[in-house]
Amino acid sequence: MLDLLIGFVVSLLIGAFGIYVGARVIVDRDDYEYAVLTALVGAFVWWVITGVFGLVTWIPLLGDLASVLASLLALLAWVYVINARYPGGWGKAIGIGVVAWLAVWVVLVVLESFELIEASAIGIPGL
Repeated sequence: MLDLLIGFVVSLLIGAFGIYVGARVIVDRDDYEYAVLTALVGAFVWWVITGVFGLVTWIPLLGDLASVLASLLALLAWVYVINARYPGGWGKAIGIGVVAWLAVWVVLVVLESFELIEASAIGIPGL
């Protein structure tokens, strides 16, 4: 149980770091605590949307479509969370998301190369 909690916290902090870097680069916002909350809310929204659509993935044909649709809607919702929490509109929210994803990818590659963690981060889709 303790390993699960530590893994959650580390993944959340790495995901928040990505959002922090994205917000710092795109909208010049320098608040790591704000990024942690944004990552947490974004991860929760992602989890709810993919969970709801996961309920119908067992239906033939509809399951594959539901899975793809869930991923797209979850990504849109994640960008919406960033858009709602940071100034600048959808374009800047997408920019923050892209920079966040790239920053987290670099951190995870470095940490994984030292065999410190397995590549994943809470609050950043696809990582």
